[in-house]
Amino acid sequence: MELLNDRIEKILTERFSKDSLISLATAVDNMPYVRTVDAFYANGSFYVLTHALSNKMKQIQVNPHVAISGDWFTAAGTGISLGYFGKEENKEIADTMKYYFSEWIDNGHNNFDDENTIILQIRLVKGTVVSDNKWIDIDFTEAT
Repeated sequence: MELLNDRIEKILTERFSKDSLISLATAVDNMPYVRTVDAFYANGSFYVLTHALSNKMKQIQVNPHVAISGDWFTAAGTGISLGYFGKEENKEIADTMKYYFSEWIDNGHNNFDDENTIILQIRLVKGTVVSDNKWIDIDFTEAT
């Protein structure tokens, strides 16, 4: 298993540092739940705009262990609510989100006055990426 390094960071950044559809899996009482979410990657984590009262967030509150899958990449991690999108401490991630999600973020689907409009961080722990026909196992624990 490799620690997250510049080569792997470059692969993940090229693939996911944009509006990316990934599958997000949660589990409660040994029952898995999977859905597709819009996300982007930065520094060992994926970020998702969501609603605090959504089923995924209710499930993450019970069990923060999650898994994701996307473009020849799969990983396990921890789901963390960063809280309200408009909080000052979320400004950098929120601004990045506005940039990457510019095609749809202001389409009326999101209510940025609602404090339940939150940012979900998926902090990666371990994963596997395929690059140059090779499977590379990754340890993200040093990245966070």
